[in-house]
Amino acid sequence: MKQLLLAIASGFLFVLGWPTYGFPLVLFFAFVPLLLMEYNVRHSETKRKGLKIFGFSYLTFFIWNLFTTSWLVYASAFGAAFAIFVNSALMAIVFLIYHKYAKRLSINRSLLFLVTLWISFEKLHLHWEFSWPWLNLGNGFSEFITWIQWYEYTGTFGGTLWVLLVNVFIFKSILNYHEEPSKTYIKSFTLKFAALVLVPIGISSVMYMNYSHEGETVNVIALQPNIDPYSEKYNMSNLKMVDIFTELSDTKISDATDFILAPETVFAQSVKLRQFEHTLLKNKLDQYVSKYPHVNLLTGMSFIDVIRDASKVRSETNQYNENTWYDDYNSAILINSSDSVQYYNKSKLVVGIENFPYQDILKPIVGDALIDLGGTVAMKTTQNYRGVFTSSNKKSKAAPIICYESVYGEFVTGYVRNDANFLAIITNDAWWNDTQGHKQHLSLARLRAIETRRDIARSANTGISAFINARGDITSQLAYNQKGALDGQITTNDKLTFYVLAGDYIARISIFIMLFVFLIGFYRKKRQVL
Repeated sequence: MKQLLLAIASGFLFVLGWPTYGFPLVLFFAFVPLLLMEYNVRHSETKRKGLKIFGFSYLTFFIWNLFTTSWLVYASAFGAAFAIFVNSALMAIVFLIYHKYAKRLSINRSLLFLVTLWISFEKLHLHWEFSWPWLNLGNGFSEFITWIQWYEYTGTFGGTLWVLLVNVFIFKSILNYHEEPSKTYIKSFTLKFAALVLVPIGISSVMYMNYSHEGETVNVIALQPNIDPYSEKYNMSNLKMVDIFTELSDTKISDATDFILAPETVFAQSVKLRQFEHTLLKNKLDQYVSKYPHVNLLTGMSFIDVIRDASKVRSETNQYNENTWYDDYNSAILINSSDSVQYYNKSKLVVGIENFPYQDILKPIVGDALIDLGGTVAMKTTQNYRGVFTSSNKKSKAAPIICYESVYGEFVTGYVRNDANFLAIITNDAWWNDTQGHKQHLSLARLRAIETRRDIARSANTGISAFINARGDITSQLAYNQKGALDGQITTNDKLTFYVLAGDYIARISIFIMLFVFLIGFYRKKRQVL
């Protein structure tokens, strides 16, 4: 019963520390009950210790996943169940691996192994085909941006490392106190704990108060058409959508407007890519832009490219019939009065709904059943290059970040290295209803602002459309489920942060250390440890 309560306690500590409602200080204690549970089981006389460790830790991570990401059920009950059950299992497996090696290693080495193993797991979760990094620990500070201004040097892995180190320190201190209890030790622990938590916060607060940058002022309008994707969006013609677009834009547009942002796949009826330049849709958009020669229209659009040459078929290509294939794109485009159309294709895809992970293995088992986590139903085709959109006056360069892509820190740095001087996020978060889903998604965008020191303009179909400055402050926003247009100013920035240049170096170093410690544990004979 004691071990069960410890596992449950850890689960709810993670929940209470998670954005957007939680207080992240709790995260510094969240692993401690779980670590105590593992320690107790490892040193007990019970049988099947590994199975019990997996079961208790699975309960912890299931509680965390369930309470923080259950909003996925509004898009798909199967998708939500898959994400929650599988992600919980993956986390429990990581903890089980720690347990196996804690039996071989000293306590210091085993805890070092846990820290680097968890960071390695988070790194994996950014890159494999079942990618779901929503609960990476460094994301937990997204509502407390005054604590983490140093993310411009570390990225979110700096936050993950911070959380893990403090938890390990508390756990080891409890063990040491149990061996030699004293008031002196309590005082020493309190001072060290305060330093571990307050020094990074203090450094960040100074950075926050002193940060500023100079650049070009850009006037942006972010549209929020508030169209229900389940009942309206995919039944509405693109030409009808142009009317809604112009209606919203006209409420805010002026001769000073530089950019108009419209959401992801706002033009949802698929257009043949090679014919777009000659469509009535393109003509109507050109006509609107021509009335404001300085305006740059950045919008989401669905494209298809029909292929009849089998040699051009790629792994992401869809088959229509025996001799016909097509690439399906979730794209962003930029239209202005002085340049040809600029294109970018979404490249970080939502698992299941926009890609089919590990098709060779899974398709024979599950057929065409996809894991619907919210998006547009298709196998999407991606691009490797992080395209950047250049304004008509050549001074502003926007990173066209589409929806889920904004969750990936190192991925977003690719736009900045390609000279983007502000971030433009276009998204459709309506799939998750008025839940924590769209709130967390907006909150995570604040981390990208800090990491890259780029202002953000965000256009979301049903909300929350917003402007975010380079410190991560939300300077203005439209309420969820409100139709309208939000106008504001952002400031471009051409300087590159250390994180933009170095990427997820903390994760790479952790992988190296984890493998080194793993080999030590693998080749060392099992011995009695704490």
